[in-house]
Amino acid sequence: MIDPQAQEVTFDTLSGPLKVLKKGDLYELTFPSYKLLKTPVTKAMTEAFGTQPSAAYLGRDLVCIFDHEDTVRNYQPKQEQLAQLPGLLQHMTSQGEAYDCLSRSFAPKLLIKEDPVCGSGHCHIVPYWAKQLGKKDILAFQASERTGILHCQYQGEQTKLAGQAVLFSQGEIFF
Repeated sequence: MIDPQAQEVTFDTLSGPLKVLKKGDLYELTFPSYKLLKTPVTKAMTEAFGTQPSAAYLGRDLVCIFDHEDTVRNYQPKQEQLAQLPGLLQHMTSQGEAYDCLSRSFAPKLLIKEDPVCGSGHCHIVPYWAKQLGKKDILAFQASERTGILHCQYQGEQTKLAGQAVLFSQGEIFF
């Protein structure tokens, strides 16, 4: 059992130890940043997203940049077309009015229609916006149906993501 008052918890993962720090009402995790390579915007991207991205970048995932936050907020996913695009996941992002950036994340290749608040996606998105906006602290909003706010800090090789958490389930294992 984990102490509910603990300020730090470390999980052993396939990628190594993953430390979670409690900072006020936020939980912060540190992840590796993905390096992004600019890639040409294709007809397939435009068809999948229903409008032409202003730019596209590829890391592990595809990140498509849009000029208007309404494009991101109002997008109706086309799963079959998204699955044909490069990258393990497909992210769309724009600069926001109330937030530094908005995003949505799709993973049809993993049979996930939309990730409600995508941690690995923001390890692609935050480095892009940090460089574009010339700042390391990024307030991000995931505009999925469930939505989420991420307090992010770009540190070059690493990206810190922090947010609020709610108890999802509780269980006991009997031996």
